[in-house]
Amino acid sequence: MLASQKQKITGLFQAALAPIIEGSGLQPAVGLERPRDPSHGDIACNIAMQIAKPLKKNPREVAQAIVAAVMANPERAGLIESIDIAGPGFINLRVSAAARQAVVHAVLQDGDAFGRGNGGTGKKVMVEFVSANPTGPLHVGHGRQGALGDALSSLLEAQGYDVTREFYYNDAGVQIGNLAISVQARARGLKPGEAGWPEAAYNGDYIADIAADFLAKKTVSASDGAPVAASGDVEDIDSIRRFAVTYLRHEQDLDLQAFGVKFDNYYLESSLYTEGKVTAAVEALVAAGKTYEQDGALWLRTTEYGDDKDRVMKKSDGTYTYFVPDVAYHITKWQRGYAKAINVQGSDHHGTIARVRAGLQAVGLGIPQGFPDYVLHKMVTVMKNGEEVKISKRAGSYVTVRDLIEWSSGDAVNEDGSRDLTRGRDAVRFFLISRKADTEFVFDVDLALAQSDENPVYYVQYAHARICSVLAQWGGDPASVAGVDLSPLTTPREAALLAKLAEYPEMLQKALDELGPHQVAFYLRDLAGELHGYYNAERVLVDDASVKMARLALMCATRQVLRNGLALIGVSAPARM
Repeated sequence: MLASQKQKITGLFQAALAPIIEGSGLQPAVGLERPRDPSHGDIACNIAMQIAKPLKKNPREVAQAIVAAVMANPERAGLIESIDIAGPGFINLRVSAAARQAVVHAVLQDGDAFGRGNGGTGKKVMVEFVSANPTGPLHVGHGRQGALGDALSSLLEAQGYDVTREFYYNDAGVQIGNLAISVQARARGLKPGEAGWPEAAYNGDYIADIAADFLAKKTVSASDGAPVAASGDVEDIDSIRRFAVTYLRHEQDLDLQAFGVKFDNYYLESSLYTEGKVTAAVEALVAAGKTYEQDGALWLRTTEYGDDKDRVMKKSDGTYTYFVPDVAYHITKWQRGYAKAINVQGSDHHGTIARVRAGLQAVGLGIPQGFPDYVLHKMVTVMKNGEEVKISKRAGSYVTVRDLIEWSSGDAVNEDGSRDLTRGRDAVRFFLISRKADTEFVFDVDLALAQSDENPVYYVQYAHARICSVLAQWGGDPASVAGVDLSPLTTPREAALLAKLAEYPEMLQKALDELGPHQVAFYLRDLAGELHGYYNAERVLVDDASVKMARLALMCATRQVLRNGLALIGVSAPARM
């Protein structure tokens, strides 16, 4: 049911309640829900049972009074067909056929904008995701973050928010030192496992590639930084570090490009130190009286903000613990005007949430308790040829995003003979958001390659292509169906498809409220199922002109909603399969 229709029905109930609750002081909220069993109707309401007890009345009698008032209201004409009372006082409504059919014209009129809202207009929000250490290619966990974060950003934009997608580079700390010594060892001719190979070194083949380019004195650049030229001097560890970090940032740029994910801003952890932001954050916490010294270390009183114990900020050797730059970084988010921020991270970050939020509240800037929001995801297991894949030649110890995209693309090629990675990218993006973030997920490459109903992305894309085929067979102008008479759409299959189309805007809002873009994938599978069921049960291009045009309008509306939903999660909507 369309939001405007739901609001109108809510208004009818409120008008019916007014004389019943007059003088009682009650101000009940009318809640309309979709019955679990479609045979019970289109809408269910339990308002009678909510108010019966405080009014000291029988709930069925209250329900009867509400129903009588609603049905007597002339405003319900053309909207509510019938109302029944079930059990102790449930009110079940059936909307009119015209009300069900109205969604088709709404979709055709709004087009790409159908389902979008304006609740976030004028509000800024930052979504930080991927944020990989620049020490190697992006792994499948980063891929899940990329799919979740980008889809979540699109959901926010669909409700009018001004969204910034940010990538935070952890380019400071021990892991960057390990990267530098790894490249240095390779540049000296050493290989993993040989005498003299550093114990903490990275072992993937990409380290050898970096070392070779460093020795060749090549120049590399990342998406938002100045070019970095290699000195070629094996003893110049600073040059090796700068070159290796930029090289891998460039490689990650290519991974993201292949994945179809773009960022608005890149933020370097190292800048928090060079610009004095970490020192400023620590000084602000000290000035606020939220720290103390013990055993030669500086502690933050995180227990004042719900943590199970206080946390060390600055160790006795003078170095900061890992959550301190996170606090400084999130202070910059607040200071940049982002009153709402969402972090998409691996579940291993769970322990940092309480201490980061504690630091942000303690700093005295008025940052609220729940800032930032977190979406934590579990890792992904990759299966190929019936076996788990744990390592990649490219990375050495894990499967990369590019591996997954290439494997899932099969042997598809473009017209110019180049490798077509669209199929793989679509499969990876759809699969990686198709489960709740906090559940473990098995990515089956064989399933991603299958052209069958078992493959969810193929199933959804085939629904879109199937409609395109019907429209091509018809040969008319899709714009000509915009104002057709929809009254012939009365079969049970048509009613189910119309109802599913009407759910789309509400689903988008719910997915955003729960920070759960997986609901978009669920919805698209359900909508595709309704379309395939309808296609198999009914002919669209029938002889009766009025029926044919009504069904073509339904097909155009379904195609539009499929396209809108796929676009939100970064998946293509092919016209042919």
